[in-house]
Amino acid sequence: MMNNIRMGIPEMQELWDTFCKKADTDSLKGNEKRLFKKLVKIFKLLSLNAKHPGLCTHEISQLTKRYGMKVWQSYLENNVPSAGRIFWVYGPQRNDITVIGLEPHPDDKSDSYNKIHLDNI
Repeated sequence: MMNNIRMGIPEMQELWDTFCKKADTDSLKGNEKRLFKKLVKIFKLLSLNAKHPGLCTHEISQLTKRYGMKVWQSYLENNVPSAGRIFWVYGPQRNDITVIGLEPHPDDKSDSYNKIHLDNI
């Protein structure tokens, strides 16, 4: 069964809408184009299998405790400086995955998950 991918914060929805409009007019440039391709790939994998090995999905317990619901992190990229991560939750409906953040990978040696603020979840 496929999951529906939703954007859970206004910033994610705006980013996605902007990228889609630019992709439709073939006006994505450089870093935008690379990020859009990565987002398309990760959203496809999440919709098919949120636990796909390539996503390296895992719960972020610090964020789960803070927000009172399981918050998951999946890799947008790996082995690059400030590798991108998306943060998401299940819901609100069955088979929904709601994206609530897009951030560079935090430094696990410090308590840097405190810098991540996931609004409106």
